[in-house]
Amino acid sequence: MSRPAPNSWALPPELPWPRFLRLLRHPDPPRGWLEQAAELPELRKRPLLLRWIAQHPKATAHLRSQLMARLPWRALAAVAGDAAAHPQARQQATEKLQQLWTGMTLGERRSLALHAPRQLWALVWRTPAQGVLAAFLQHPRLGLGQVVALIQPPLRPIQADALATSRWREAGPVAEQVLQALDRSLTLPDSGLALGHAVPWIKVLDDRARILAASRTVTPALRRLIHPRRGEEA
Repeated sequence: MSRPAPNSWALPPELPWPRFLRLLRHPDPPRGWLEQAAELPELRKRPLLLRWIAQHPKATAHLRSQLMARLPWRALAAVAGDAAAHPQARQQATEKLQQLWTGMTLGERRSLALHAPRQLWALVWRTPAQGVLAAFLQHPRLGLGQVVALIQPPLRPIQADALATSRWREAGPVAEQVLQALDRSLTLPDSGLALGHAVPWIKVLDDRARILAASRTVTPALRRLIHPRRGEEA
C-alpha cells in the first residue's frame, strides 16, 4: 500500500470519516498519528473503532495496553481472531477475554462462543449451558480433530446432548470418542449419564467399528450395547 501524501494525514473533521477509517488500517502511518487519532472524542465514544488502533502493528506498547483496557468484549474477540493484528495485541485480547468470561451473561457467552479464540475453547467447552455449547460447536474454525480432542472424561450430559444435535453428530471419529469418554464417565459419582446417551453414537458406526469400540469398553452394560451381536441379543 503506497503512503498517502503528508497533507492527507489530517484528522476529522478536516479529513472525511470514510478516508480516516481507511487510514486506520494503513500499515505505515506517520509517527504520532495513531496516538492523535485515539484521542478523538468521536473515536473515544466508539470503542469498536479503537480496535484498529489497538491492534495496529505500529501502535506503541503503551498505547496498545491503554486501549485494550477500554475495548468491549466484541472488539477484543475481533482482535484475537484477526491474523493481521499485532501478536501482542492478539495475546492481550485473549487474556482479557479469559478474565471477562466468568462475568459474562449467558447471551454474551453464546455470542462469543461462536468466535472465541482457540485459547478459550477448553473454557467454553466446560460451560454448563446448552445454548453456549450449541453455538460453540458451530465455530467456523473448529475442526474434526479439535472436537475429538475436547471430548474427554468426565463427559457431562449437557456436552453429550449438545454433540448429539450438532453438525458432528454423524462423524465416526466423534462417535468413537464420545463412546470412550462415556465409558470412563458413566460410573463417576453424580455423572448424570445414562446408557441412552450412547445410542445416537452407536448408530453412526458400522459393525466393524462397533466391535472395535466394544473391545475398548470396560463398562459391561455399555460394552454389550455397543457390540452389534450382543446388542441385538440384549
